[in-house]
Amino acid sequence: MDRRVRPKRIADVLREINADVVTLQEVVGMDEAAREHNQVAAIAEDLELDFRTGENRRLRGSAYGNAVLSRWPIASDRNHDLTWRMYEPRGCLDVRISLPNSAKTALQVFNVHLGTGYFERRYQGHRLLEVIAGDPNTPTPKIILGDFNEWTRGLTTRLLSRHWNSAEPEARLGRARTYPGVFPLLHLDHVYYNSALTLKSVLVHRTRLALAASDHLPIVAEFILDS
Repeated sequence: MDRRVRPKRIADVLREINADVVTLQEVVGMDEAAREHNQVAAIAEDLELDFRTGENRRLRGSAYGNAVLSRWPIASDRNHDLTWRMYEPRGCLDVRISLPNSAKTALQVFNVHLGTGYFERRYQGHRLLEVIAGDPNTPTPKIILGDFNEWTRGLTTRLLSRHWNSAEPEARLGRARTYPGVFPLLHLDHVYYNSALTLKSVLVHRTRLALAASDHLPIVAEFILDS
């Protein structure tokens, strides 16, 4: 919010949260060789996390898009194109994370960033269902989360809510607005999950550092992996 790009500050916020899995959107420089220009590599190195990236377009000559970081090894990744017509390229990064000491072999995470246009999001809602297609009651635990750019109960929210559980902070804390960070007015960021997981808690992480580090406040969801 102070107009400064500081990956270390993002890493410090994530250190406050101490999450096992982190999803980031609007990450720049994802294929830069130099650490000082590669945001996700710098953050992952600081936190000693594995990571994968999903390039959606080029920005100032470098890869720009979504990233997933994990305390556990990431076994595979795939970036799905959600772009509608001539609008800004958008994507969903799909990763499978190996789970140690668990009867479940993997956790599947879908990190999404939808567009700002009404008709654009209507297309992307249906496309996202194709990407995450399959029985939501499958034994594989799945989480779909990110910046949906949908501050009202739009088509994507309705489609996902029919088949997936929703982790909504307002149901527990009375608020879920995450944007803009200093004075949140909009509920743009969402978390959905299947029945292989049980939601233990969910909150909006609001600290002085988080307010300065990004224009979105982080949503933090804690799950219990069903045996």
